[in-house]
Amino acid sequence: MATYHPPVHLNPPPVSTPSVRGKVRLVNGLAIAPSDAPPVVHRAVAAGNRLQKMPYKWGGGHAVLNDNGYDCSGTVSYVLREAGLMKGQMPSRGFFNYGESGEGEWITVWVRDGHVFMIIGGLRLDTGGSTTRTGPRWKTRSRSYKGLVPRHPRGL
Repeated sequence: MATYHPPVHLNPPPVSTPSVRGKVRLVNGLAIAPSDAPPVVHRAVAAGNRLQKMPYKWGGGHAVLNDNGYDCSGTVSYVLREAGLMKGQMPSRGFFNYGESGEGEWITVWVRDGHVFMIIGGLRLDTGGSTTRTGPRWKTRSRSYKGLVPRHPRGL
């Protein structure tokens, strides 16, 4: 009779990487949701894709919801609104009260005073995390989650 040995994970995920249910892939700069993702996740990914060539614009996405550039909170507001997960927009600190506390299975909004970004199916949509503000972009490199508070849409 063979003895069972649990699998050994040679490359465990970094501690700062949130857990996700599905995996959104990045192909030629655009995100692709997995087939098992809920329709709302597909809508969020499509919204994030529409922002990929937009520039960073302080206050972008606030006075004009469909703007010609977006800041961090305008980006997150746009994606959540287009996915049907919120109405209107809010500044970054408003996301401290968005949805439910903790990480979501599919979507997590990470907020700290002065900045907000989101993870959709393991892929980060952020206007920061580099030395320049390039506008809303999908990012594959991890970033520090120190000082950030996770929130998520109910049920996701």
